[in-house]
Amino acid sequence: MITLDFSGIQLKLKQQDGKPYIFDPIRKSWYVLTPEEHVRQYIIRYFLDVAAYPAGMFAVEKQIKVGSLSKRFDIVIYDRAHQPWMLVECKAPEVMVSESTLHQLLNYQRSMQCNYWVLSNGHQCYCADACDVQQIKWLDALPMYDL
Repeated sequence: MITLDFSGIQLKLKQQDGKPYIFDPIRKSWYVLTPEEHVRQYIIRYFLDVAAYPAGMFAVEKQIKVGSLSKRFDIVIYDRAHQPWMLVECKAPEVMVSESTLHQLLNYQRSMQCNYWVLSNGHQCYCADACDVQQIKWLDALPMYDL
């Protein structure tokens, strides 16, 4: 498990029609502040502000085909050749990162073929190096974006 320190991260929040909203700097729009969206935005801000991943290489909540089904991944970060590099699955804080969470990510992985996987509920965070699918390694830190 890796530790992500969100303490210095500032999120843009607002109230509208009695509901809380959060601003997504990648999609450049406001979204209803659900628990999962809260985690997703903390992860995005961490990647941008702390890990210095380039904003232009992110895709958030895009539709993909998984077999014959249409699904939506949480976050994909692309390398400089615009190939999927990191697949991120976010869960609400009360949802434990578990084997079923990993299976969901692996279903997306079949379509995306990313080198790194991240699973997080904001409290638990796991990152795997999947560059060699025969020998996946769980990491103790996020990889640097130096592609």
